[in-house]
Amino acid sequence: MQTHDNQGFSHDEFKLSKSGFDPNMPGHMNQHSNEMILRQEPRTARKEGSGISLPYETRLEMGLMLDEHLCALNVALHQYTKHHWLTEGAESFGSLHHILDEHIDVTEKHIDMVGERVARLGVVPTAHPVTQHEISYIKHEVEGRYTMRDYLRNDLEHEIKIQGMMRKTIKRAHELNDFGTVQVLEEVLLKREDFGYHLWSLLEDDTLVRGMTHLLDGKEDIANNRHLNDNLPN
Repeated sequence: MQTHDNQGFSHDEFKLSKSGFDPNMPGHMNQHSNEMILRQEPRTARKEGSGISLPYETRLEMGLMLDEHLCALNVALHQYTKHHWLTEGAESFGSLHHILDEHIDVTEKHIDMVGERVARLGVVPTAHPVTQHEISYIKHEVEGRYTMRDYLRNDLEHEIKIQGMMRKTIKRAHELNDFGTVQVLEEVLLKREDFGYHLWSLLEDDTLVRGMTHLLDGKEDIANNRHLNDNLPN
């Protein structure tokens, strides 16, 4: 069974204009918010600084970019968790269950690393789960049970997108002399590349449990798969 355009990548550029309260943004306004003391609006930077010697404009731009990575990592975490719960099959239930465990654990660590950097830049990290999905440049697959190959394919598409967007931020952070953000994202990026390599390798066209029909079906031992190109433009 194929997924139907599950990933729905929403954009290739960062939503730098999405700053402050937006009444149309999920999670920004409700009755409970009127009962609390507001100290700073969402996705804004503190004007008085945050103890990091970077200009306000740099802290805001970098903080908003990092916040989108934070949102994307949360979406990836939710999707990995679903796939971890639904692993099945001779090649999946044991080994793949543990592989996805690692992806979940490390993604949680990356969420904390990026969220901490957002806060240190004086920006409010997005934490509402619905708002995170709205802001994220990757989108969760549709609900339902699909094949393990579909699940891994969807996760791989996420990882490739995350890598490309992180490289854009690293390049911009170098231009703005925000070397703290560079260090955080370079560490995260290297591990996301590992995850992409893991998933790509799992999807390679070889298996121990295909049976004998593949020798007779005229496909020359090549399994069907949706096209994927990881040679993304800069």
